[in-house]
Amino acid sequence: MRKLRTFSITFILGIFGMNSDLVAQQNPPNHIPPYPIHWWSPVAIEGAPDWEIFPQEAKYGEVILSKRNELGLLSNFAPTPFEFHGDKFASVEGFWQSLKYPENELDPRAQSHAVTWKYTRQVVAQMTAFDAKAAGDLASQNMKILGIEWVSFQGQRLIYKEKGESPFYKLVFEAMRAKLNQNPEVKKVLLRTGDLILRPDHKDPNADSLMAWRYYEIWIKLRGEVSQSQ
Repeated sequence: MRKLRTFSITFILGIFGMNSDLVAQQNPPNHIPPYPIHWWSPVAIEGAPDWEIFPQEAKYGEVILSKRNELGLLSNFAPTPFEFHGDKFASVEGFWQSLKYPENELDPRAQSHAVTWKYTRQVVAQMTAFDAKAAGDLASQNMKILGIEWVSFQGQRLIYKEKGESPFYKLVFEAMRAKLNQNPEVKKVLLRTGDLILRPDHKDPNADSLMAWRYYEIWIKLRGEVSQSQ
């Protein structure tokens, strides 16, 4: 009987101890200054788009770069104008998708009669969010018809879905750095994330193998650069 009582007490204490550990591991982690607690506030799943990853899905020490709060400034979709190599872009998404479009009339993509380009590169460059994404989807269809796997920037062709630290990845990295340096609020929000692990707010199978699609990891690297320079 004494053994059973001892076991029961030990078991109960173990449960309470386990719960204490769970509480201690809840977001937000301790930080000075404190992280905004609304970054992890649960949102309703019902009616949400099927691509979305919700703020409450972050593991301990992570934060979702949700478009539902100010962390959305770090999204490629965000309207954060920047100048890059003499050209102006309304968002990183506009920059990215514009690379799929012909640069000029001499561009082989423009000379083909097999496809029609609904927009010009310059128009797409001034798009943001889902408008830019939709324009890019149209261009991707044309690329498939033309049988090409490259995009271009100022005359340089870049393999679009090349793995590793490809020229395309490096170009996207530099464009995001330009966005960061030219938008003070973006820098403020990025630094506010401290040492949190940044995670995307959407599902994208390309991110599993292609570094350019992992924008959240690029932000972690850029955050490190800025922190070291201060």
